[in-house]
Amino acid sequence: MSAPGDKPLELQGALWLTAGGEPFGGANRLTLLAKIAECGSITAAAKAAGMSYKAAWDAIDTMNNLAGEPLVARAAGGKGGGGTRLTARGAQLVDNFARVEQEHRRFVEQLGRQSAGLADEYLLIRRISMRTSSRNQFLGKVASVKSGAVNDEIALDVAGGHRIVAVITHDSTRELGLQPGAEAFALIKASSIILVAANETARFSARNQLRGTVSRVQPGAVNTEVVIELDGGVAVAAIVTNDSSEALALAVGKPVTAIFKASSVILAVPD
Repeated sequence: MSAPGDKPLELQGALWLTAGGEPFGGANRLTLLAKIAECGSITAAAKAAGMSYKAAWDAIDTMNNLAGEPLVARAAGGKGGGGTRLTARGAQLVDNFARVEQEHRRFVEQLGRQSAGLADEYLLIRRISMRTSSRNQFLGKVASVKSGAVNDEIALDVAGGHRIVAVITHDSTRELGLQPGAEAFALIKASSIILVAANETARFSARNQLRGTVSRVQPGAVNTEVVIELDGGVAVAAIVTNDSSEALALAVGKPVTAIFKASSVILAVPD
């Protein structure tokens, strides 16, 4: 199982404790407590746990406060005339956490063995996590690249058998690495889409024309958001004025065509 770039993809998880809804500590803090029991010194324990002396004491103070009783106490004697030790409650916490953490590791390992399609899910999560201001986002593959005098025309095949055409600069084509077969996103603002009633016979110069059926109409104070369902289960959203919505008699189930210029399409590529 591999992630993008043929890097092994593994399922991992971290265990964290809370007290009264407040973060108490995870493996790092519990490791600090274990090192205190082992070393009997904050300085040595902090170094062994990869923490600064101040960070170690800050963590101890926080844990003591949240636990409602001391987990670490100063002890008489020791190097320099004094040292630190775990209280009985602190020692119990370290022991119990180690047992829980062991069970947690077993659970994650078992879950990882069952996640045969994790690499594909990783890609999907990356895609749906992308945040843009464009209402319409389509993932597809470049079908063709046609170079012009100044700009390039990029045809992108997206889900449902639809094709979206974009016009971008030569530099953008090169920087994005766009070539046939490459994966890319097409982003179109809802305000850039014009809706045409299906029974209209007028011809339009817009390069992109997607035919579908109105699936949702959400009127606002000035504008109306209209969602059109296309073949293949994909959808496109448009923002039109309330007057236009009424003039076109837009309603659920009405066939319409969404048109938009190739210059209104922004292309992006996955990281």
